[in-house]
Amino acid sequence: MQDNKSLLPFLVIVTVIITFVFGFLLGSVRDSVLLVGGVENQEEGQPEKVDFSLFWDVWLLLEKKYPQEMDYQAMVYGAVSGMVDSLDDPYTTFFNPEEAKMFKEDVKGVFEGVGMEIGIRKNQLTVIAPLEGTPAQKAGFLPGDIIVKIDDNSTRDISIEEAVKLIRGIKGTEVILTIFREDWVETKEIKVIRGVIKVPSLKWELKEDNIAYIKLYHFSEEANDDFKDMAAEVLRSSAERIVLDLRNNPGGYLQVAQDITGWFLEKGDVVTIEDFGEGREPREYKARGNSRLLDYPIVILINQGSASASEIMAGALRDNRGIKLIGETSFGKGSVQEFDEFGDDSGLKVTVAKWLTPNGDYISEIGLTPDIEVEMTIDDYNEGLDPQLEKAMEILEGL
Repeated sequence: MQDNKSLLPFLVIVTVIITFVFGFLLGSVRDSVLLVGGVENQEEGQPEKVDFSLFWDVWLLLEKKYPQEMDYQAMVYGAVSGMVDSLDDPYTTFFNPEEAKMFKEDVKGVFEGVGMEIGIRKNQLTVIAPLEGTPAQKAGFLPGDIIVKIDDNSTRDISIEEAVKLIRGIKGTEVILTIFREDWVETKEIKVIRGVIKVPSLKWELKEDNIAYIKLYHFSEEANDDFKDMAAEVLRSSAERIVLDLRNNPGGYLQVAQDITGWFLEKGDVVTIEDFGEGREPREYKARGNSRLLDYPIVILINQGSASASEIMAGALRDNRGIKLIGETSFGKGSVQEFDEFGDDSGLKVTVAKWLTPNGDYISEIGLTPDIEVEMTIDDYNEGLDPQLEKAMEILEGL
């Protein structure tokens, strides 16, 4: 596991991005037990004390009575999906080969769709964050928007993966999302034209001559190298303080978040704790960076679009250094997934653990509560105002 890149549920970069869907990406490939042709009832891998005869009884009865030609492979995939769905965990998911291909494209950060991250929150399909410069952002989607319908399809009891398949599509095509927002009286339809989505990793600028404003969009494969280049510029600049903006950051690779967080911590400080449950030893992920930004006074911006790996980073800096969090309560993504591929290119993403902050706090469905709460209103968004950043700058001046 040490040699593979892990990915924290991003909840979903769905072309949305599959962000919370990412989990730990181990990249392992398993041989398929059953290669469907005819079909053989193979007993390999069958658990003890489980009567599997019902599956084959139904299979044989369908072969005997169903009047149309059957797609055996599709039936196997459907059976496996049903087995996984019975766990009632929105982040444990089976992908057929086509879906697995989409998932891996999302991990790379280049795909066609609308450009937002979605997740399941309180059993509702929710916008975690629209991505910078994407059709979703330009159409006016905001973190916390509840997606009620995708075109004519209700999202009641929908999985993230099903929603991803419906929302993403070829650039230039249209999708209609019906959403509800907290301060609305009724739902509204928003039409979005899909485009090619390239997920940026970060940007930075110097404010007031001595404050480095660093915006991390996503802990992608490129983010580590991008951060090294950016950090070198910050160190050469006149910056004396840092605003670290993790708003609308859905997460990404755990190792990338671990490395970037290490720029702000002592080497060896705990970044996050992986809790496998009773009877198993927890695993600590520690800062392994160069601590070059350790001495800079910092404040962190979060909102309900901050999820997964970005919550890990914010929690690590809060617990280790007492750094203030400013803004709104984060999304609350507190589980860890692993992704395995099979010989036919299908895949399984399965929840294996919970993650905790260095102080042992579990934030799933709770999120990180800001030390200083500042709301962004609809009027603020419409008028291009940013009271959260203004408060961060004010607090930072006093550090």
